[in-house]
Amino acid sequence: MRELDVFMLLANFPYFVSILLFSMGCLIVLTQPNLIKKVIGLNVMETAIFLFFIAVGNISGGAPPIVNPATGGVLYVNPLPQALILTGIVVSFSVTAFALAMIVSLYRFYGTVHVSELMKMR
Repeated sequence: MRELDVFMLLANFPYFVSILLFSMGCLIVLTQPNLIKKVIGLNVMETAIFLFFIAVGNISGGAPPIVNPATGGVLYVNPLPQALILTGIVVSFSVTAFALAMIVSLYRFYGTVHVSELMKMR
């Protein structure tokens, strides 16, 4: 492998990891019959999206977004993706808690968390 190819791979590593995580989460959601595993797959997908947004907002050689009047012309990292990800983490945590509460109530009522068995009982 050439040196340039290795550099490009390392420079785009967060994008590859986020695509891999999102694909794994999508595969879990589509193939698993257990509802708890589906919620875990959704969490893996959300984590991949968070990683992707943080990677997009990063600037190589950028400084933290704290303005110092002594230094002029400094390239700052964009803080907006980080703020959006904090909001997304809170929303994903609440959705996960709600989904798990619904799964617990389904288990108490039907006695199973498998989608195929739930559809037969319906």
